[in-house]
Amino acid sequence: MSKTQNNLTVEWNQINWRKLEKAVLKLQKRIYRASLRGDLKVVRKLQKTLMKSWSARALSVRKVTQDNTGKNTAGVDGVKSLTPVARIKLASQLKLSGKSQATRRVWIPKPGSNEKRPLGIPTMNDRALQALAKQALEPEWEARFEPNSYGFRPGRSCHDAIGAIYIAINQMPKFVLDTDIAKCFDKINHEQLLKKINTFPTMRRQIKAWLKSGVMDGEELFATSEGTPQGGVISPLLANIALHGMEERIMQYAETWKGHKRANRHSLSLIRYADDFVILHKDITVVQRCREIISEWLNDMGLELKPSKTRLAHTLHKYEGEKPGFDFLGFNVRQYEVGKYQSKQGFKTLITPSKKSQKVHYDRISEIVDRHKAAPQEALISRLNPIIRGWSNYFSTVVSKETFSEQDALLYSKLRAWAKHRHPTGKNGHEITSKYWQTDDDRNWVFATKESGKIASRLLIHADTPIVRHVKVKGESSPYDENLVYWSSRMGRNPQMPKRVLTLLKAQKGKCTHCELYFRESDVLEVDHIIPKSLGGKDEYKNLQLLHRHCHDVKTTKDGSLKSSTFTGLETDGTFTW
Repeated sequence: MSKTQNNLTVEWNQINWRKLEKAVLKLQKRIYRASLRGDLKVVRKLQKTLMKSWSARALSVRKVTQDNTGKNTAGVDGVKSLTPVARIKLASQLKLSGKSQATRRVWIPKPGSNEKRPLGIPTMNDRALQALAKQALEPEWEARFEPNSYGFRPGRSCHDAIGAIYIAINQMPKFVLDTDIAKCFDKINHEQLLKKINTFPTMRRQIKAWLKSGVMDGEELFATSEGTPQGGVISPLLANIALHGMEERIMQYAETWKGHKRANRHSLSLIRYADDFVILHKDITVVQRCREIISEWLNDMGLELKPSKTRLAHTLHKYEGEKPGFDFLGFNVRQYEVGKYQSKQGFKTLITPSKKSQKVHYDRISEIVDRHKAAPQEALISRLNPIIRGWSNYFSTVVSKETFSEQDALLYSKLRAWAKHRHPTGKNGHEITSKYWQTDDDRNWVFATKESGKIASRLLIHADTPIVRHVKVKGESSPYDENLVYWSSRMGRNPQMPKRVLTLLKAQKGKCTHCELYFRESDVLEVDHIIPKSLGGKDEYKNLQLLHRHCHDVKTTKDGSLKSSTFTGLETDGTFTW
């Protein structure tokens, strides 16, 4: 390696990231405030400043080459896993050029079905440039997005959308239009989207280049005349911009009714998570008219409602043969009539895991058990625990105790069959049970392994997950509104956050111990052993700390430890993504 390359390596590894993040966040907050007051001239000026800044370019490169899980997936140019030298070079060359390479198409399984959905993988250069553009555009649009839009937005989640639905119906049963948009990402009209973004010319040309770049499927290149490719860093933001205005359109309709405009608007709700949304009102004719209005509105963007996913129902009573309630984001929302001693309104609202979610979860668990018929018990437990933890945490904010117990009963039967399969002859039922089920300190008969008379590994139990009600995000709040304490405290109450991560987050008061910056909603968090296990460190809380993934990388290169494998999302307590 040359002297220049050595200097570049040192330069990347010794960048003062704390300083860079503060500089970028400061600009983003200014963009957000200018957008709030409608000062587009200032917004554009600040966006151009951010796009040209070294801080924003370096952070964009770090995000796609170190933080993102797709960093080891190549685009059509075959580039992946950049070295520090290559990262510096990419950051120095990053600028809006109005050009783009085609995305590489890969097909991934669609959860809950046998179908597959296409992902478009951009080149590393396009990924970094999209991350840079997103840093500039997102604060502007966060100031403009509607309060009941929850999908693909910083600091907002499925649980916030479900919380909004509960608030809309808990005082009064309502009719509901439950629907989603057919092939939303694939059908968005490019010209209408660009017109809606209404950004400065250089940015417009670049976004148009990404939209028109084409898709390489194997050896064949397909033109893209509509839609935004799923898999791009900026695609979710573009989809949200395309769908922005739906809620305001039906509120304009509400203002045409007799009575007070504010009361009319309050009585009607449109709650959207990405391309999946519900419309709620006490009058079926209003809901039906809203369906027509939204269909016309979507048509301008080249979109339409999906007939097979469109359903009219009532939250409390049957309606035209449709049973009460509806499914949304894996939850079932339904109301039940009760006596006056149980509720003043005469009904209660229950939100539970949907039957489909339960079946998908059990099928996934069954598949793992069937695949591990010859594997050691400890290996089976290590594969099942992340699935149980993730699913239980997701539904831990609603009425799930009964469902959790049912899942535990089904899993017990499945594991009994697994154990009997391993001992077709020679052992009776009690011997099999005592071999694989142990007595723990706080519970009898847990599926566990023992070493030296102590529990070594044990299967998690769905019903042990505590039910904690989720507090919905404040209507128009944004991570760019400078209320760091509010957003840090919300992260600490995220229902999908593993207990280990949550404990460390609270102990560290929401800050990374390496860079001392507050964790933000888009950060990838990892649990690190202060004294590495390879150097004798123990797996106990006093030897653990929570770090950004990029901070963890830096720490690992300096502490002499062996770099361990990391996982993304809910698969382990080791790593957590928002």
